[in-house]
Amino acid sequence: MIPLLCSILASTSIFVIFKLFPKFGIDTFQAIVFNYITAFISGMVLFGDDFEMKSLQQGYWIYYCLAASILFISLFLVMGISSQKNGVAQTSIAVKMSMALSVVMILFVFNSSKESISLPLVSGFILAVAGVFLSSYEKSADNSKERATWMLILLFIGSSFLDLLLKFVESTETQNISAALFSAFGLGFAGVIGLMVLFFRIIKNKTRFAFRNILGGIVLGIPNYFSIYLLMLSYGTTGWDGSAVLAITNVSVVLLTSIIGFSIFRERITVLKITGLLAAIGAIILIYNAN
Repeated sequence: MIPLLCSILASTSIFVIFKLFPKFGIDTFQAIVFNYITAFISGMVLFGDDFEMKSLQQGYWIYYCLAASILFISLFLVMGISSQKNGVAQTSIAVKMSMALSVVMILFVFNSSKESISLPLVSGFILAVAGVFLSSYEKSADNSKERATWMLILLFIGSSFLDLLLKFVESTETQNISAALFSAFGLGFAGVIGLMVLFFRIIKNKTRFAFRNILGGIVLGIPNYFSIYLLMLSYGTTGWDGSAVLAITNVSVVLLTSIIGFSIFRERITVLKITGLLAAIGAIILIYNAN
């Protein structure tokens, strides 16, 4: 239970850090790249002694690691472009609502027994989806923007497959590589890809390097590493179904970030958002009691 709670807190802190980037003039893309490098270093400093060279010849984790790294960096790039073309609100909903598809896939892939699917659990999932949508929904302020619906669909499906991949690795590969090291290598590979993209953008004069972006990446990278590592750890330590762990994590993060947004960043409070938060609380209670 403690890894799950810490994962939720780490994921929530990422939201706060992103919110503070504009205040300090930090370039989000550069910070993301150095965040991956920081996350890799964090994992290796803490758990590097556990790595054994023979692990490279065991299982298929290295391929899953590369797949995760590509999803990490590519989904972020698409999120950045989509935020400009479709708006931040619609992009945010697409990413957060991917939880619904993730839960369905995990239920079908990992739950061989129908006994794990109960009425309280299903009701909790429905409330979770409603809560995430209502808490995130905002009307677009500019209807003249060129829409790119395919990006929203790609984010929705891609984020779901990333969730499924992390759960699959936790279930099948932890005898070959620990969740801590898998998270570190996956984020490290993403950092290498990001550095190549950043180098290309710099030589093309599309961006300028600034040291403060490294500092932003360091601040972001530590909680980012633990949000992923602790989520994978939670799959095996809570005793709950993976779908329940994922649902409670996502809904809790939405709940906490919304509360922080209202109280600290003075975000607009609406009836829909309040309804969404109440639905999120109800979802957590139902899913928790069902497990």
